This record gives sequence, C-alpha cells and structure tokens, in this order.
Amino acid sequence: MVGLALLHTTTGFSWSSFSVHPSTVIGIAALGALYAWRAKKGEVDPVPADPRLGTPARSPNAARRPTAGQTVAFIAGLAAMFFTLNGPLHDLSDSYLFSAHMVQHLVLTLIITPLLIAGTPGWMLRPALRSRTVATIAKRITNAPAAFAIFNVTIVAWQLPPLYNFALAFHPAHIVMHLCFLVASTIMWWPVMSTMPELPRLSYPKQMLYLLFMTLPMTAVAMLITYSGTVLFPLYASAPRVWALSPLEDQRLGGLIMWIPGGFVFIGVISVAFFRWVAEFERQEKAVAAGR
Repeated sequence: MVGLALLHTTTGFSWSSFSVHPSTVIGIAALGALYAWRAKKGEVDPVPADPRLGTPARSPNAARRPTAGQTVAFIAGLAAMFFTLNGPLHDLSDSYLFSAHMVQHLVLTLIITPLLIAGTPGWMLRPALRSRTVATIAKRITNAPAAFAIFNVTIVAWQLPPLYNFALAFHPAHIVMHLCFLVASTIMWWPVMSTMPELPRLSYPKQMLYLLFMTLPMTAVAMLITYSGTVLFPLYASAPRVWALSPLEDQRLGGLIMWIPGGFVFIGVISVAFFRWVAEFERQEKAVAAGR
C-alpha cells in the first residue's frame, strides 16, 4: 500500500515557502474594494417585501448595509480564494500533483463561490439590472436548465486533456480557466442561493432535483479519470515526486477527490433544502390551523 509520506528528493517544493501571484492579489483586492464601496454606499431605493428571502419592505429613506454575517461570509470567501490561488496549494497544483489541482478546483467552485454569494446582498447587484440587456441576460443564464448546462459544459471542457494540458503549459490560459470556474459556479449556485427576488431561487423540491442532477456530469468525468489506465496529463507524469504516489496513482486520487467530496457537497446542500422544505411545510400547516 502506498503511503503519503514525503519523499526525500530535491523537488523544488517547500511547505515553508509561500508564493504570491500578483494577478490573484489584484483580482481579490478589486473584488474587496468594489464590495466595500457598495457597502458604504448602501441601498437607498425602495424595496418590496420578499418573505422567501427574508427581506421586509423598506422605504427609500432607510439605507441598508450588509449584515455582519454577510460581511464575514464575503471576507471568508476572499481569504479562501487568496490561500487557494497562492501558497503551497497553488504550487502543488501547478507543478506537482493532479490531486492537488482537483482540491483547488473544488474549493473554487463549491466553497468560495457560495461564500461570496452568501455575503452579497441582492441590493448590491440590483443597479446592474436597470439595464434591460443585463437583466435579460441574467434571467436567461440563471434559470435552472441554463445554469446546469453552463456549469457542466465549463467543467467538462476544461477537464478534457487537450484544453487542460494547454492551461498547464500556458499560464494566461490557466488564469482564464479559473475565472471560467468562478463565473460558471456562480451561475450554477444562483438557482439555489439567489438573494434577489428579480432572479428568484427554485422552490425547495426543485432545488433538490436540480442538485441531484448536478452530481451526474461531475461523477461521470471523475469516473473516467479514476479508471483511466494511462496518465492523461503529461506535466504531472514528468513532475518531481512530492508524495509517495506514482503519476497514475495521483491521477486516480484526483478523480476520487472530484467524485466523492464533490458529490458530498451537493448531497449536503440537498439535505439542507429538504429540512427547510419540511420546516416551511410545517409553518404553512400551523398558519392554516391558526386561521380556522
């Protein structure tokens, strides 16, 4: 059985060093500055009540700011993005281990994006919808079928060996790949986590069905990678061995990471949607009983 002990070889990789890449710092800082500007400006337009999102009606004279919880969630998302795209995980992903790259991709799409959405109140985004073109596009890409297709086509396309190997060899393409993952996963999570009544969430039963179907394409890709008998990504085949894993074992581990933890995230969210649906049903029953 292959262990996970470090090999004592000269690899150029060190856990004690922390590489920082300017492009990631600029992007994260820009997101943080934009959020801070919108938070300081607040919301001044009147807003109708939306019980499903927990937003009461508000007059135009009462400015609103992000809650403490929303601010913490957004900052946590930015921090997670920084540590995912810099430091040891980035170095392992880019130059040594396919499995580390799969961890990086799962964090980007299944942890960071939900944190950023949860931290962004709908009113921050509402001014963009004043443009009829933007509003039309937003409605079309955030409906469940479109969101499903956009996310899965993006994930599958970038996992194809020609495109994946190109991204590993050409760093600007690698940056584009990560940006595609962030945008596509934001669209994917929107039908479940929307904070805007203009672009509403699915009902809880539809959320569960949507998320169940979402597991299928990722599982199929992960199975193909896991059960492949050849190394699909040459860079990792020629990379120095950081862990006591052969290139093929590393690839299979990466497939399993994509398959099992990735699936568990969706199952976990399905469970949350189920219990919220039950709670909503119970509240409705009590309301009916109280009205008799």
